[in-house]
Amino acid sequence: MSTYKTYMQRCLQLAQNGLGTTYPNPLVGSMIVSENDEILGEGWHRKSGEPHAEVNAVLDAEKKGYGEDAFAKATLYVNLEPCSHTGKTPPCASMIVQKGFKKVVIGTLDPHDKVAGKGVALLKEAGIEVVVGILKTECNALNKRFFTFHKDQRPYIILKWAKTADGFIAPATKNKQQPVWITNKYSRQLSHQLRASENAILVGAKTILDDNPSLTCRDWSGNNPTRVVLDSRKSITTDYRVMDDTAPTLHFKMSSHQPLEIVNQLYKNNIQSVIIEGGTRTIQSFIDAGLWDEAYQFTGTEVLFFKGLKAPILSGNYHIVSRQIIENDVLKIYRHT
Repeated sequence: MSTYKTYMQRCLQLAQNGLGTTYPNPLVGSMIVSENDEILGEGWHRKSGEPHAEVNAVLDAEKKGYGEDAFAKATLYVNLEPCSHTGKTPPCASMIVQKGFKKVVIGTLDPHDKVAGKGVALLKEAGIEVVVGILKTECNALNKRFFTFHKDQRPYIILKWAKTADGFIAPATKNKQQPVWITNKYSRQLSHQLRASENAILVGAKTILDDNPSLTCRDWSGNNPTRVVLDSRKSITTDYRVMDDTAPTLHFKMSSHQPLEIVNQLYKNNIQSVIIEGGTRTIQSFIDAGLWDEAYQFTGTEVLFFKGLKAPILSGNYHIVSRQIIENDVLKIYRHT
């Protein structure tokens, strides 16, 4: 069992390489190990429409000269149940059967109704020994976005804001239509890394009108998230940065006071994860509705405004996951329970 866990941990490491690029597919890593604990091949899923992790692990092994004779004595490890249906690529479970593997070790079952145990059943029907549930908690956590979307029929929701040392996120008045930076450049870079990891970013109309942000991950290499703008009064025109062609934009004619309706609309648009970035009223509405999974709270070191817009206040059941110092800023990450 300890050996199973070691190899499954490696699958999770491999799967992480696809963070931010596999949507709408899950994060999956796979490896092939011989009877003598020799690693024959490794792979991960890189992008929707491209080969899945199991296929890439087989291709890696075949490039090294291994074939069905080796596979017949080997174990294939994968953190998520192999698919059993034909989508943009052929079913991985069928490929595993064709290659003649004797054993498959799986981290967790796939919640998607097109798979959901069917992949395991196909493998067992072919006489392959199947072990399920290795590092199940960790495997579920890795694909929290995919699992939340398919099991709860909503996106995984991350709240994020930066506040001054005395608790404000914006000044009472502004002279320029641009963001006022509260945190340092390293915190902003981390914020853009977070954007690149998620499917969408959402703000209310007031944030657009006050700051005219681009809502891209320009300080980090990665895909820009889909921008979602709440604009019940239809006040955002095409000359604002969020309406340019640097990233897709969804323009919802909705108020921030409708969090459940917003979430339902995001689900209908196949958004698996979303960062709620502003402003306070929008973030607070999701907190008050209990519609959030994680919260990233950055706190700067300076008292900048003395008066202005107060930061959101968390409520309900939650706990702190981590506390990090980023130069002089403090980042606290919370999880809703």
